[in-house]
Amino acid sequence: MIIEQQIAGSVIAGIKELYGADVTPAQVQLQKTKKEFKGHLTLVVFPFLRMSKKSPEQTAQEIGEYLVKNEPAVSQYNVIKGFLNLTVACSCWIGLLNSIQADKNYGIVPITENAPLVMIEYSSPNTNKPLHLGHVRNNLLGYSLSKIMEANGNKVIKTNIVNDRGIHICKSMLAWQKWGNGATPESTGKKGDHLIGDFYVLFSNKLKEETAALEAKGMTKEEAEAASPLMQEAREMLRKWEAGDKEVRALWKMMNDWVYAGFDETYKMLGVDFDKIYYESNTYLEGKKKVLEGLEKGIFYRREDGSVWADLRNEGLDEKLLLRQDGTSVYMTQDIGTAKLRFDDYPINKMIYVVGNEQNYHFQVLSILLDRLGFDFGKGLVHFSYGMVELPEGKMKSREGTVVDADDLMEEMIRTAREISQELGKLDGLSKEEAEDIARMVGLGSLKYFILKVDPRKNMTFNPKESIDFNGNTGPFIQYTYARICSVLRKADEQGIVLPDALPTDFEISEKEEGLIQMVADFAQVVKEAGETYSPACIANYTYDLVKEYNQFYHDFSILRETDEKLKEFRLVLSANVAKVVKEGMALLGIEVPERM
Repeated sequence: MIIEQQIAGSVIAGIKELYGADVTPAQVQLQKTKKEFKGHLTLVVFPFLRMSKKSPEQTAQEIGEYLVKNEPAVSQYNVIKGFLNLTVACSCWIGLLNSIQADKNYGIVPITENAPLVMIEYSSPNTNKPLHLGHVRNNLLGYSLSKIMEANGNKVIKTNIVNDRGIHICKSMLAWQKWGNGATPESTGKKGDHLIGDFYVLFSNKLKEETAALEAKGMTKEEAEAASPLMQEAREMLRKWEAGDKEVRALWKMMNDWVYAGFDETYKMLGVDFDKIYYESNTYLEGKKKVLEGLEKGIFYRREDGSVWADLRNEGLDEKLLLRQDGTSVYMTQDIGTAKLRFDDYPINKMIYVVGNEQNYHFQVLSILLDRLGFDFGKGLVHFSYGMVELPEGKMKSREGTVVDADDLMEEMIRTAREISQELGKLDGLSKEEAEDIARMVGLGSLKYFILKVDPRKNMTFNPKESIDFNGNTGPFIQYTYARICSVLRKADEQGIVLPDALPTDFEISEKEEGLIQMVADFAQVVKEAGETYSPACIANYTYDLVKEYNQFYHDFSILRETDEKLKEFRLVLSANVAKVVKEGMALLGIEVPERM
């Protein structure tokens, strides 16, 4: 914040004048004053005691007196032990609001031609099932992170790796072949990803029946699965796929195309997108090539059975399989191939993988292997590791068909938002189209905000009922406050009030209003912190705190009924800038805000 920099400069000058000592900006610790004390900024004086050779209280007193005399931004001070609480002059706060008003993209760092390129991978679906609640958290985190990294001045490439090959895909294909009777999305009226997901569940159920019968004859679970005719057929289908069998490949392409059409609809409704999509069916061969190159260079080694391994014991890890004895690849091989293709396509400065915390070890290994293979971003790759999302009832399981489907969830959220908004009269006087659009914004805003306000590293329980509430730390509460400010600004416009480009600074405002300007100004620092810590939750919770503070201001002060014209204009400009920051903050979370509600 400009005011903090100004005061910090005066503190450095004061220490020089008072104690003849030089201090660096890093030694000047200014922080927001705690609510229970008077003041805006607090200076920690302990680092200066060896220079002053005086008690903390006396040192704080002397620095405070110096600042009041020499720094126009400081109007008063008080001392609590070794803490110097500073009150910033009223004119400075109005001047700061003017500078925020003048910056249409306040808090957002412009992207220059030489900006670093950050690639962010998220979503990573399998083509054997539709997207579910776990994917929703992944997509929302990945998309929000891409917006936050852009807001911090980075060029960003949003990327997706689709798991479109492997035994799990063959299970759906085989089930469709055996029991599908030629079903298509058109003939069944189902989205393609849902249709294929049904066949994946059907395969699992049929397999259970087979293995249960074999276990009843005395086999162990593992023996039964290995002996199951169904599993043998699925493995044979995979071998044919890898060998390029025309019939199997044609079936695979047809069913995958159905799934992609379904995914596209889900992504569009969720409001996420990608700049580049990679497919494992293309990347796994590249991975095999890189592993074999590494084998030739002595980076990896081959065991007697023909399998290829990486020895990571010097890094405190174990040995990692990269190619099976039959030459087929594993996930690690595919990730190496994907990294190689991405590095060919883009000059990546930083690679961020948005993947759940159950894959922590995998990405620790991947980082080491990419570095050994000579990829510049290998060592610096970031695994944005997030916790699992559960329902109040507990965990979800794809094979058993007990997952919460993303499409059903979004539809339910919009329906609930519509019902609650109608009950509360939020849609009164709106056309059917406007009402429907607001129900969509509120429903999806509820879902996104509820997920993104939680520290991404933590496991979370998603409770749909709690998320759609027009009070408390929720998306609808923030959206409604934004709409309320828009309504105030519309009425001002109808009254012919034109907001000035800059306010005069020669009048008094209240402490509450000063605090609100300070909170608006904090947005730039919050965006920076969210980028450094990879945490959309920083933005979400800041936006809620700002809105909560604004609502108290709205309750306590007149805006349009204020008789003092200077104060009226000031409060309108303050409201407009709160709205500007709220809209920008919510956009960084991928959430729309309605202007009427």
